[in-house]
Amino acid sequence: MDNSSGVGVLDKAAIVLGALEAGPSTLAQLVGATGLARPTAHRLAVALEHHRLVTRDMQGRFVLGPRLGELAAAAGEDRLLAAAGPVLGALRDHTNESAQLFRRQGDQRICVAAAERPMGLRDSIPVGASLSMLAGSAAQVLLAWEEPDRLHRGLQGAKFTATTLSGVRRRGWAQSVGEREPGVASVSAPVRGPSGRVVAAVSISGPIERVSRQPGRLHAATVVAGANKLTEVLRRAHAAQQAAQQQGA
Repeated sequence: MDNSSGVGVLDKAAIVLGALEAGPSTLAQLVGATGLARPTAHRLAVALEHHRLVTRDMQGRFVLGPRLGELAAAAGEDRLLAAAGPVLGALRDHTNESAQLFRRQGDQRICVAAAERPMGLRDSIPVGASLSMLAGSAAQVLLAWEEPDRLHRGLQGAKFTATTLSGVRRRGWAQSVGEREPGVASVSAPVRGPSGRVVAAVSISGPIERVSRQPGRLHAATVVAGANKLTEVLRRAHAAQQAAQQQGA
């Protein structure tokens, strides 16, 4: 399918943004992924950075910028966040533990929605909190289905191993016990976009005394069900959007 709009510079900018959807890229990686000439790729990435559509991570690599999230929220198109509140609330009520939704941004994972326990000892992760991709069940989920080269890079310095992630892919969920923070355990499952790509992780977390050292045994089925609900929301929204486009064609 020809994705050309006839406006060359916009088409190339879209190619750069599409390449960065897979995660952080050096200029050399960006050139390889886009097929653009090195000066062109650099000029476009820097121009997109000026408009906050692209930013840099701690290693100086290009990543998608905050303006994209702001535009999506302003347009009311972020169906995942709109649907997350009720799903996380139900997850919290069913497990009696805090529930969160994480998205990856470069070398970090961002808590984009949460439902906290109303009382008692809590593992509180506020919305907007930025956590490492090197530890925790949500980090495992967000990395486990990445392309092999990105997965390998993501494992450097991580508290989990390739064997751990193989188990995550086989089971369809992850657990961690004291991995990100002493005394805290968690269970996470993937939310997938219409293409099947993992776009977020649903988690519950709480003190080890309550969720045990095998939190997946207690809560994996519930967390997976919650993640699947959000996956279905995205699938239905995509199908409705395609139907609307076909009717308008």
